[in-house]
Formats: sequence, structure tokens, C-alpha cells
Amino acid sequence: MATLSERKQALELWHEHCKRIQSITDTALMANETPEARQRRISRLQANYAAFCEYYFPHFLTLRDKTTGEAVRTIHNAPFHNRAAETIRKTPNLKAVFMWPRGHAKSTHMDVFVPLWLMFQKKRLISFMVVVGKSEDSANRLLGDIQAELTSNQRIIADFGEQRSNQSWTEGEFKTSSGVKFLAVGRGQSPRGLRDREARPDYIVIDDLDDDELCRNEKRVHDITDWVKEALFGALDVGRGRFLMVGNLISKNSVLYNIAHTSGVILSKVTAIDKQGNPTWSEKWTREEAEQYREFVGYRAWEKEMMHNPITDGTIFRAQWIRWKRMPSLKRYDMLVCYTDPSFKSTTANDYKACRLWGKIGTELHLIDTFVRQATVGEMVRWLYDLYERTRDKVAIQFWMEANFMQDIIMDEFASEGRSRGYQLPIMPDKRKKPDKLQRIEAVSPLWERGFVYYNEAKREDPDMQAGIEQTLALEHGSRAHDDAPDADEGAIWMLQRASRRMEHPPIFSPRPTPRGDW
Repeated sequence: MATLSERKQALELWHEHCKRIQSITDTALMANETPEARQRRISRLQANYAAFCEYYFPHFLTLRDKTTGEAVRTIHNAPFHNRAAETIRKTPNLKAVFMWPRGHAKSTHMDVFVPLWLMFQKKRLISFMVVVGKSEDSANRLLGDIQAELTSNQRIIADFGEQRSNQSWTEGEFKTSSGVKFLAVGRGQSPRGLRDREARPDYIVIDDLDDDELCRNEKRVHDITDWVKEALFGALDVGRGRFLMVGNLISKNSVLYNIAHTSGVILSKVTAIDKQGNPTWSEKWTREEAEQYREFVGYRAWEKEMMHNPITDGTIFRAQWIRWKRMPSLKRYDMLVCYTDPSFKSTTANDYKACRLWGKIGTELHLIDTFVRQATVGEMVRWLYDLYERTRDKVAIQFWMEANFMQDIIMDEFASEGRSRGYQLPIMPDKRKKPDKLQRIEAVSPLWERGFVYYNEAKREDPDMQAGIEQTLALEHGSRAHDDAPDADEGAIWMLQRASRRMEHPPIFSPRPTPRGDW
């Protein structure tokens, strides 16, 4: 909870913000408009979200010189902003997650632009808006942005009338002269029974609910997810209304991830750059700016904040040890090993199943292909058979699996798939007596640190490759993170290194000495 001094300072900043809005949103453009022309303009803006934003919110969409404050250029909405707004307008009963990167105007659009666009349609599409933040103070700040527009935006007031009412107009809760109510709610607060007379909320936006501390606690994430689905969603009139969540994916163990993967929820997932490295919001920043940003913040922060690929560093591996390289032809490798680490159960709701194809060429070790998924044994087996069929006419791959896993339930899947294909996969059991798993993985980590390990550049964006990297970097003593991929890596590398040792140190034979004849 903010102190009295902090609240006073925040109020002063809010009043300064209102003054800036008032000065920028002058009505000079309307000076010579006839009533008919004014109505045509308003109708055009009501129908065109991009034009609505540019006309009523120039203070948001104008890039200004930090020294002089003078306007440099106008920033236009990105196509994904406009598509999202149209979807929200056309779908009265909507459950959606907008997973957009940092700096891509999530809050600006969902907390300010879109609700005001809905509010000022010819037929009003919003009556009761609730903004949900990670705390009551943060929710109040988020709601304060739209309150400032309704208080001070001269273009809105000129076109749609004075919005400030004689009713309560306080921080965190207010109602406009036209009867639209706005309310701020903090994470975990009870919103049950929220209503304004007979009206229940019809536009709920949950903004950046997750933080690093929350995401480190699985139980808290589970509890807050339940709160969102039950208490918060239940505040709507039996699900009627627009129920939105915005944020960037800072962890797979997060409320945003859980809601995004809930049945019936529409997901708008936007990354900062596309596969060619071009900015998705090219109207705001250039490719060079994106590259400079990525170089400064580093791989881990870039992937987490801008690409929705959160990577949690453990204490064994480091993100900077992940090196990428274009892989040579499979024929050039000295040896190829595909090592599999399956989980015991056949369901998808347990540990990941990991198959890792590694190759050795000289002193380098290459991760060429991978399967890392919460999948059934059957899916894993089919992937291995497909890999074998893609490569058997070109090279010989050794297929290995820990002997303890080669049980009836798993081998039955291999046998069944083999019967359907007319042959059996030549997979061998790894019978070595293994020390502690983490010790084994930790023992091979210097290969990453010293630069002997490379990942397949062509698989950089592959979900299986990303899942394996996430598991590798999250490893640490006492961690409960999934470790199936790095465990399979250790198995494959052990096989490759064992073969190298045999080749590099062949047995030495010397002639047997001739017996001396002095007996």
C-alpha cells in the first residue's frame, strides 16, 4: 500500500498529466466545421479504430524530442492493435488473452483506447469496466489513465460532451455523466457481487497480473488462476461480457500462461520481431533499434520480455553458453546418437518426454534435432520411427534409452509401431550404473561453457528446442524443474565421448620377447 507522501506525489503527477492532455488535445481542427461535417467525422472515427486513436489521442501517438518536447513524428497503430480492437468490438461475449511484448502498448490500448472506442460508439457497447492490477495501487494507476482522458481530453469533451459527473469521481472508482462506471481491483481482492444497481461488469481487463515473485510459487499461481476463473470471471453476468487479459509471458508458471491455455480463450500472441528479424510494430521502431535493444539487454531478457520465451537461469548452465550454428550434412559427422528419456506414464499430464539427436564432428558436439513434449509414449515412439526413416538411407544413428525405462508398457508401444511399419526400431538399452542425475549433468556442463556445444540454427524457433533450452537453463540443486532434456543430453554425450575415447586410445600391441637361452 502506498504511503501518504507517495499518494500525494502520484496525485500531483496525475494533475500534471491532465494539464498536458488538455494542452495537446486542442479543438482548433474543429473551428470551421459545420454540424454536418462534424457528424460525418465522428461517424468515420467511430467506424475506424486507427483513425479514432490518432484523432483523440495525439499525446500517446506522437514521438517527441526528449530535450525540446517538440513533436518529431506520429506513431501509427500496428496492424495487430487494430485487429484486436475489431475483434473486441464485434464479440460481445469474449474471453481473450493479448500476449504482447514489453513496450507494445498493451495497457494503452486495452485500458484506454479500446474501452473509450466502445463507449463512444453510436450505440454504447460498454457500461461497467473493471481494471485489475497486481495490487490495488497499480489498478488505481491503470484506471487513472482513462480517468484523465475523460476529465481533460478536449476533443472527447467537444464531440461527446462533459464526462465528469456530479457523482463520485475518486481514485479507483468513478461514474461518468452518461452512466458508465469504472472500478479498479487489486489481485486477489473479492469482486463477487460487483454491480451498479442492476448492472454487472461487462468489460473486465486484467493487466500484468504476474510478477517474478508470484511465478516462483506454483501454489500461489494456482490459487490466483482459480481466483481469475471463479471469482473474477464470475463477476460478469453468467459470463456475458468482454473478459480480457494482457501481459507478456515472463514464466510458464504464470497466471497468463494458464488462462491463455484455457479452453475457449482466444489468444493474440505477438512477438517483437518476426522470423526474418523485422519488427512487428514497424510503425514504432526500426530493425536496427530492435537489434540494438536485444544486444544491450541480452539473450535471456530479450527472450523473456520481447519473445514470450521465458528462460530461468539456474546455477549450472548460463544463457550465454547457448551457441547456435548451421549444421553440416549428417554424412560429415563422426558419430550420431539419439538418446531418449521417457517418463514412466503414458498420459500427457506428467513429465516431459525427451529425444535428443546429437552428432560429434571433431571436438564439437551438435544438437541436431529434438523432441521435448508432455506427450504420450505413442507420440514419442512415432517421432523416433520418423527420424529413423528420414535418415536410415543416409547415415547410421545409434538409438539409446536408459535400461530402466525399457519396460513392457514402453516396449509394447515400440513393438506396435514396428508392426505397423514392417520393422522394429534398433534401440539399445543404456545399462551403465549411473551416479546422481544432477551430478552427471553438471559433469558435462563445462562442454557448454568452453564452447564445444552448438545448437541447430535451423531449429532456433522450434518449440521442442525452446523447451529443451528452458529445462537446461533452469537446472539447479534442489530445483523441481523438469530435467528430461538435459538428462537425455548427458546420455547422448556420454555415448559419443565413450566412442571417442576408444578411437583416440587404441590398444598397443608389442612383440613378445624372445626367451633367452641361458637356462
